[in-house]
Amino acid sequence: MPEEIKKQEIKIEIDEQTANGAYANLALITHSETEFIIDFIFAQPQNGKAKVRSRIITSPLHAKQFLQALKDNIEKYEMRFGQMKNPSAPVSEQSKFYN
Repeated sequence: MPEEIKKQEIKIEIDEQTANGAYANLALITHSETEFIIDFIFAQPQNGKAKVRSRIITSPLHAKQFLQALKDNIEKYEMRFGQMKNPSAPVSEQSKFYN
């Protein structure tokens, strides 16, 4: 008889500083064979400055799972609040920020 897979409950904790979050309006994504690096950045349009607010380093599998979870949440968001409009910049302009 195959062993049953036991679900393990994970207690997630968050400190106050992390719970406050950090605003980002740009993300740079790079990768190697073994990891994805996502830099969340706040770019100040009026003065041309940008600062990395947070860096996440994760495995390719977790990056793919994150992508699926984000797609799922965007679908749920749009079902509740309506379709989001795409930015007016051409896709080629937007994608220059992503590797």
